[in-house]
Amino acid sequence: MEGSRILRNSQIIILGICIAAATIISSIILSKGFLKITKFVKEQITVTGSAQKEIKSDYLVWRSTFSTRQGDLKTGYRKLNEDLGKVKKYLTGKGINEKEVIVSQISTTKVYKKNEKGNDTNEIQWYVLSQTIEVRSKDIERVDRVSRESTELIEENIELESQAPDYFYTKLDELKIEMLAKATENAKLRAENMVKATGNKIGSIRSAKMGVFQITPITSTDVSDWGVNDTSSLEKKVMAVVSASFAIE
Repeated sequence: MEGSRILRNSQIIILGICIAAATIISSIILSKGFLKITKFVKEQITVTGSAQKEIKSDYLVWRSTFSTRQGDLKTGYRKLNEDLGKVKKYLTGKGINEKEVIVSQISTTKVYKKNEKGNDTNEIQWYVLSQTIEVRSKDIERVDRVSRESTELIEENIELESQAPDYFYTKLDELKIEMLAKATENAKLRAENMVKATGNKIGSIRSAKMGVFQITPITSTDVSDWGVNDTSSLEKKVMAVVSASFAIE
């Protein structure tokens, strides 16, 4: 009996020692793993890179509005329809493709007579009818020139108001990919220059986040946190910003 008790106690002691040893070894392994993870997370650098490129618009949208003021609707609609025919004829005569022309619905506004105090009465004095023509074209130079010359229609008794054209770049998706790649390259170059003095090197990229992407006139120095998409200028400047993190080796 005494021998069995001693043997059992010895087994319990040995088992306890094994469990303790396993716990210590596991703790060491986990600690090393944690240190490696911490080192992986901490030994990195985050920088901002940017890239710029000048582009020329390849698509134009030009809007112009013509109107008439008449005492009755019937006369107003007839006059506006005549003006529409003249405007279309003018545009096609200048070489603009009729398929590029979009005509809006007619807008009608009532103008009421004033009383002696300058307040509106219930009596209609005029009907003002207007219609907008929109030209969408890749032939930028031609349409741009016509937009400046369109005041010639005033000589045909057409009340025309020409707006400044809007200029667009249709390959923006492809350009954005190109610019983001160049901005990331710039970020890596900046990171390399920053850690060079420490004797370290830049490793693989850990993360990248797109920042401002904006299109401005070439001479503009404007910067916006929300980005800018200029449509007022034919020639533009594109800027892309990327925030990137790299491993330090």
